[in-house]
Amino acid sequence: MSPTGRQRRHVFITTIDQEESMTTPSALLTVEEFFNPPTLSRALLSPNGTTIAYLAPWHGRLNVFVRDVDSDWAISDDVPRADVPGARRVTSDTQRSIDAFFWSVDGRYLLFQQDTDGDENWHLHRVDPARPDQPAVDLTPYAGVRLLGVQLPPDRPGSAFIGLNKRRSDLADLFQLDLATGELTLVAENPGDVVQWLRTPQRLLIWTMEDNGDHVLSEWADGDRSPIARFADVLLAVLPAALTPDGTGLWIGSARGSDRTRLVRLDLVTGEETGVDSHPVFDLDTPRPEADPRFPSSLILHPSTGELLGARYLGARQVIHALDPHFAQVLPRLTELSDGDLAHVSCDTTAQRWVVDFTHDRDPGVTWFYDHSTGRARRLFRPFPHLDPAQLAPVTPITVTARDGLDLPCHLTLPVGAEPRGLPTVLLVHGGPWYRDSWGYDPEVQLLANRGYAVLQVNFRGSTGYGKAFTQAAIGEFAGRMHDDLIDALDWAIEQGYTDPERVAIYGCSYGGYAALVGAAFTPDRFAAAASYTGMSDLTDLVRSVLPAARRAVRNSYGRYIGDAEAPRQEADMLARSPISRVDDITAPVLLIHGANDVRVHRRHSDRIAEALRARGAEVEYLLNEAEGHWFINPDSNIELYRTLERFLARHLSGRTSTT
Repeated sequence: MSPTGRQRRHVFITTIDQEESMTTPSALLTVEEFFNPPTLSRALLSPNGTTIAYLAPWHGRLNVFVRDVDSDWAISDDVPRADVPGARRVTSDTQRSIDAFFWSVDGRYLLFQQDTDGDENWHLHRVDPARPDQPAVDLTPYAGVRLLGVQLPPDRPGSAFIGLNKRRSDLADLFQLDLATGELTLVAENPGDVVQWLRTPQRLLIWTMEDNGDHVLSEWADGDRSPIARFADVLLAVLPAALTPDGTGLWIGSARGSDRTRLVRLDLVTGEETGVDSHPVFDLDTPRPEADPRFPSSLILHPSTGELLGARYLGARQVIHALDPHFAQVLPRLTELSDGDLAHVSCDTTAQRWVVDFTHDRDPGVTWFYDHSTGRARRLFRPFPHLDPAQLAPVTPITVTARDGLDLPCHLTLPVGAEPRGLPTVLLVHGGPWYRDSWGYDPEVQLLANRGYAVLQVNFRGSTGYGKAFTQAAIGEFAGRMHDDLIDALDWAIEQGYTDPERVAIYGCSYGGYAALVGAAFTPDRFAAAASYTGMSDLTDLVRSVLPAARRAVRNSYGRYIGDAEAPRQEADMLARSPISRVDDITAPVLLIHGANDVRVHRRHSDRIAEALRARGAEVEYLLNEAEGHWFINPDSNIELYRTLERFLARHLSGRTSTT
């Protein structure tokens, strides 16, 4: 098809103003300015409303600190807030940054999960904010055992119900954990097919997956099970799934009889679904938040009582529906604090005191305290006070139509101060592939834009959050139409004049790394460089090496979308879609990045590509980090990663660089 014909099929949702393009590039920011840890982040209010816990750097790692709500937070943005009077550090991890924590129901303890160098054998740790000098306690100190779910029941505030694969590596049994003493009591043994446990005050529930891929919720009593509800056509799990406070129902995301995921109440006796809330166009914002704690849950729940306060839907921007009369009064006061999207929220038991932060493309995580009883609000901090929003690049949602007519939601970020014509471009591919890109701040995107690159992010078919049919359009399309979507979006950027077709790199993490290798091997004439960060190169190896604890859970994702490596015809097709089978077709320079402890995509996926390229004298660079796993957590690891990427792209796309 002619370029003119293709251009008519592309739809531009948000206008990008080219009339006032500047010619003075923005100031060059260092890699450290983007990837050093935030001075303060992820604040959570205690249940009694008197204390705020947050993350701040200590010895180069993010640790948990606490401060009184009513202390003086009005300090200049250039002061390291972890060092101010009144701040009390309650964790002392010098090996690995803590990236998520939460209060116990009664507010007595702070809890966090931590693994070892990215091995994903998560342990549950406890600290007492009233005794900051005492070390953190590992509540699950079992080598090689993985924490598989934590439930904090409001009716037993001193306990947690947790899943642990102590008995068998591929099965999680249910235990009750005493948070004060660490005593662990076996509640139920896994009969062999339970993928998740759920405890209510009245009953014990199990989620199982049948051979046909159906998810079944049943009541469990002394080894006997009574099915409650069956869910077909579920990708990963029924998400979200939150107990109603009375324990008689579940609030879940359901697409039963619809393409869109809406909020329903599932009766735990009858199995009937009752509609609670929906959006006419957008999906309930799931499942990305369940996998990535950087994003807030689609359900806004009262942290102490579990009452349903609101629901989030996400299109080009977020929409929140208030589902509680009191929260309906609070929500407008919170949203007026920022022109960003309301992100993480926490409140005290009375729901009068609130601590919230915001998603924003150029001013991320700004955190506020709001007292509804007085109507007063005050800004607590900006996590990255050294970053000037005016120097950062706006992220613009657009829609591009694929060659077969499917609308592809995308995001385009253009460098500040550069004429938006003929730019070197990075096609940045998200992971999963059952994930999504959205409007907001990403240091990776902003680093690339600051270096003079246009950044194009494509929610290709298979991405979640755009309806069931959109996700399922990826079945059997690895290295097929999923890759065509990327090329179609790139063609749009070229036709619009933004992109220089001779200076395009493809880059991504996990599935995005696979997509980068596919781009280099399957369409080598389109890319001047390719960078794969923990990307898979052999789909048969990926499927065969799934950890025992996750094998049941990936039946509807890996098995349905990629294939069965034990079936000869499917194995041959999977190999044909694997970059390792076409490595001789790679002509562009390649950068490989991997964590040595990656348990999702083993390092051999990068090792084999590196060896094959080196064997024929092709240009390849390989960064292997011995202290990381599937994604890099520690700041120094990320700084090394992005310095390497910056130099690699500058060599092959002629972008700017702050390093020599």
